[in-house]
Amino acid sequence: MHKPVAWILSAYRADSHAIWAEWLTGHFSHIDWRLYELPGRHFRWRIRGNPLSWLDTLPDEAPDLIIATSMVDIATIKGLKPCLANTPVYYYFHENQFAYPLSEKQIHSVEPQMVQLYGALAADRLYFNSQYNLTTFLDGVDKLLNRMPDALPEPIRNRLSRKSQVLPVPVDPISPAKHKSEKLIVWNHRWEYDKNPELFSRAMLQLSEKISDFELALLGARPDVSPEPLRRLTDTLPRHIIANGKLQRADYEAVLARAAIVVSTSLHEFQGFSILEAVSAGAVPLVPDDLCYREQYPAHCRYPAGDCDALVNRLSAWLATGLPEKIDMTDRYTTIASQAWATQLDDYFK
Repeated sequence: MHKPVAWILSAYRADSHAIWAEWLTGHFSHIDWRLYELPGRHFRWRIRGNPLSWLDTLPDEAPDLIIATSMVDIATIKGLKPCLANTPVYYYFHENQFAYPLSEKQIHSVEPQMVQLYGALAADRLYFNSQYNLTTFLDGVDKLLNRMPDALPEPIRNRLSRKSQVLPVPVDPISPAKHKSEKLIVWNHRWEYDKNPELFSRAMLQLSEKISDFELALLGARPDVSPEPLRRLTDTLPRHIIANGKLQRADYEAVLARAAIVVSTSLHEFQGFSILEAVSAGAVPLVPDDLCYREQYPAHCRYPAGDCDALVNRLSAWLATGLPEKIDMTDRYTTIASQAWATQLDDYFK
């Protein structure tokens, strides 16, 4: 029996993008998947240059469906590959450039936003991993176009909104350990500016002045040269640290399975996949009262964004008097999300 052919175009193989692509190809075996990826580095070049990178790589025979991430300049690719002109496109937003914080070293440019806007207009359906992602994208498009002087069609927001919906990346849950470490705090994010490791480092140092009985697992990818917030923790709190590094998957899951608390200090988060993984393993989240977290976690698991004292006070209270009740996200981010993806694909391949 002939299987329908679907391309996955992923122009930036970051961890969450890779997990998503591998989940799709692993869960829907009735589809003949063709995966085209580019390495997760050189962001500005990737988002603007992926049509050139794939110019001689993508076949001249059109698939039945394209699922492209919002890093993909799908409007340009369709122009360069006439055979794709009538191929339906599902455009998936792991993030959007209208709500992504810039570091002090980055130059503001409207081009990444325009790539996503043109891609959204060219696609047949738009999927977002959270309501926060969807809302900030549409709001950002409005804000950008309101700055333009003239010659704009009306209304772009409604045109995009009609074909948009929330569709999270499903989480494969991690089984909690039989014996949890009730004092183990996990950080499982990239050690980069957008995850705000400076705030986390300050909070852990302050916490050590208030309470001595806790453990730290410092996970997540980091640059070759250890960033200052990480060096500060490893130099000052070595006796608290039970894991430090980007671990192999089995070791990573084993640490999450034992963890009591998982912390975020992020300046941006569109789904918060690493927090969801830790929560699935039984860790209680403590996250900023901002971003996608407001639609995911109850108020007692959120602290005022950027408030180091509030973060430290909540952690010390939990460690001293006991943790709040664990949160079960399995239904929403595993069962329901998986069924929703099946519905979208079956809707096309029926």
